[in-house]
Amino acid sequence: MYDFAIMWDWLAFAVRWLHVITAMAWIGASFYFIALDLGLKKVPNMPVGAYGEEWQVHGGGFYHIQKYLVAPENMPDHLIWHKWQSYTTWLSGAALLMIVYWVGGELYLIDASKADLALWQGILISAASLSIGWLVYDYLCKSGLGEKPTLLMLLLFVLLVAMGWGYNEIFTGRATMLHLGAFTATIMTANVFFIIMPNQRIVVKDLQEGRTPDAKYGRIAKLRSTHNNYLTLPVIFLMLSNHYPLAFATEYNWIIAALVFLMGVTIRHYFNTMHATGAGPNWTWLATALLFVCVMWLSTAPLMQDSVEDSEARALTRSEQVFASAAGFEDVTDIVPGRCSMCHSREPFYDGIHRAPKNILLETPADIARAARMIYLQAGVSDAMPPANVSFMEEEERKTIRRWYKAAENDLPFGVAME
Repeated sequence: MYDFAIMWDWLAFAVRWLHVITAMAWIGASFYFIALDLGLKKVPNMPVGAYGEEWQVHGGGFYHIQKYLVAPENMPDHLIWHKWQSYTTWLSGAALLMIVYWVGGELYLIDASKADLALWQGILISAASLSIGWLVYDYLCKSGLGEKPTLLMLLLFVLLVAMGWGYNEIFTGRATMLHLGAFTATIMTANVFFIIMPNQRIVVKDLQEGRTPDAKYGRIAKLRSTHNNYLTLPVIFLMLSNHYPLAFATEYNWIIAALVFLMGVTIRHYFNTMHATGAGPNWTWLATALLFVCVMWLSTAPLMQDSVEDSEARALTRSEQVFASAAGFEDVTDIVPGRCSMCHSREPFYDGIHRAPKNILLETPADIARAARMIYLQAGVSDAMPPANVSFMEEEERKTIRRWYKAAENDLPFGVAME
């Protein structure tokens, strides 16, 4: 039987790869069309209904692009719909959320020091919060606020900050940032699925049946598309944040996320203005830099998530108890601290390391039991750790780690093996 931990890790990697690829395609398309829209020029003798045009050069050829604010007089034979980038990004992100934060919920999702929840309750909150956020946002957009875009954006910001605070009251710091990113991405994809695409289909059907399309559908779609454009950069930050404890493992991670949303606005405002007028407002660079300084300052607050006290107090899960009692565990507890604890300790003593990387501690037997799967994959199956083998871990020691993990894995029930 093939190693389950390896298969599961490769599954997570494959889904993450797909997620990043489709996110690049979606974000690239979003940035391109916003820049194109803002750069359109009105010229004489344009076709009936055309708003503006632009000439572009790329890949050894010239492109002549025209935009119709409502629709052309006749339906073109060939029409490309930009939708699958958004849908595939969300679906792959949802799958990754389930793989990492639902299946591995006892380690990555639930923080018992914040809320005494069963894993199923945490998963239910995780799933429900994504849809509830969209319903609130959609209601705001369809209210009279749709005619007041600036006020609507401010209320959207307040909603995002409130969600960040709420997530941090329940989930781990890592899950807080990831869920806030998923919450935002859900709004963005729902905009495409429920608003932008249906409105475009109405216009296409009107053309096909000889009716004059109503311009309001284009205006509504443009509002949602603009929101997506300003939310893009913060979502990327939140996607990457789980690799950086200074972002997620602090008391003020939800405030850091709020400031990142503001940075997304200042950065996109500069580029959107530049595409529209040829020059962006330089004050946005200073504002972005000051916001980033605030983010760095907040990240120096005492770590809450996975703190030394919390990690020592938390009881071992069922799977961790199996690893702690498996044959060979004593040998592993002799190997790992000597090879890894110079960095992965409560007070690292390796030059340049001030906090344990990713807050993973490998000093005590309980630490090692909690990190069993990562130790197995990083130092047993592969030689990723220690980096460049700076502590000279020997092959026989790696074999000992593999034997211990396999002995424990054979004793794990299927439902527990993925914790």
